[in-house]
Order: sequence, then structure tokens, then C-alpha cells
Amino acid sequence: MISTFKRPSLTGLLLIKAIQQTHTSRIYSKPPKDKIGPMQSVFALCVFAVTLLAPAGWIMHHVPEYRQRTPPHP
Repeated sequence: MISTFKRPSLTGLLLIKAIQQTHTSRIYSKPPKDKIGPMQSVFALCVFAVTLLAPAGWIMHHVPEYRQRTPPHP
């Protein structure tokens, strides 16, 4: 297997180092006004889990029906 990864040249490495040294983040943030409690965090995680897993569960539940269908005619 031939690797397509190419090592950067010396000038490329120097350029990357120069950019990294001169780059400063311009993101400023304040502390939150209200702290989020553990119940709100658990609720948010449950909502994300249901949002991601419900469609996959629906598909997995209906796989036998999908297999019994005749393929569409072109």
C-alpha cells in the first residue's frame, strides 16, 4: 500500500511554527450568569441520546419489513 502522506518541507515547518507563535486567540468569555445544575445536565444528555438513538431504533425495528418488500422496478 502506497502512502499518500507527504512530509512538509523544512520551509513549511518553519512557516507553521512562525504562524503558531504569532497567532493569539481573540476569544473572550465571561463566567456564566447562572450555574447549570446536575438535573439540567442529565436532561440535556437524555434529549441528545433520544435524538440520536430513536431514528436508529426505528430503522432496526423495521428491518424485517424492509427485507420482505419487493424491489422497485426501474
